[in-house]
Amino acid sequence: MRGRRPAGTPWVRPVTLTGRRVRLEPLDHRHLAGLAEAAADPTTWAWMHAPLTDETALRAWLDDALAARSAGTEMPFAVVDAATGAPLGSTRFMAIAPTHRRLEIGWTWLGPAARGSGANAEAKLLLLEHAFERLGAMRVEFKTDALNARSRAALEGIGARFEGISRRHMLMADGRVRDSAWYAIVEDDWPVVRERLRARVAARTGDEEGG
Repeated sequence: MRGRRPAGTPWVRPVTLTGRRVRLEPLDHRHLAGLAEAAADPTTWAWMHAPLTDETALRAWLDDALAARSAGTEMPFAVVDAATGAPLGSTRFMAIAPTHRRLEIGWTWLGPAARGSGANAEAKLLLLEHAFERLGAMRVEFKTDALNARSRAALEGIGARFEGISRRHMLMADGRVRDSAWYAIVEDDWPVVRERLRARVAARTGDEEGG
């Protein structure tokens, strides 16, 4: 049965997910140099909590991500070019709740070289296929800045349902107080979402999201 696992084993474990354009690899220190290049453009961080444009910040982010993986609360991935292996950005499963078969997809960022290429759509497809079809997830959540109209339109475009605003939810690095918009896909939504994402990937649709 999907999602069933031997007692004592983690629900979400490191795995490599491969598509036509991108491959999602378990995040590792070997990705750092390539990610530093992808992270250098300040526009990548317009909607994110804090920029990772310098190596110190990026290394601290990576160490935090690996610590969360060890704790079982998150599963971070490097998004790499499937043909060349060059790191393009990162994404992760987070807020992992095995008892409730629930998790969140977030901390998604891509460097300029990947924007508009369909990389984001394919990464979402790979993550959601793994969540619903192999882990047996009941619910996958997303949150984004309530002011980020492009991200919200992208989520609604694939069939994620808007579920409300968490007011004064996050304090951004520049001091701005962020409201977060929450979306979710549940297992009954998945067949429609899967077909929409497959169509986007086939059409090389760019629906870049900062979450």
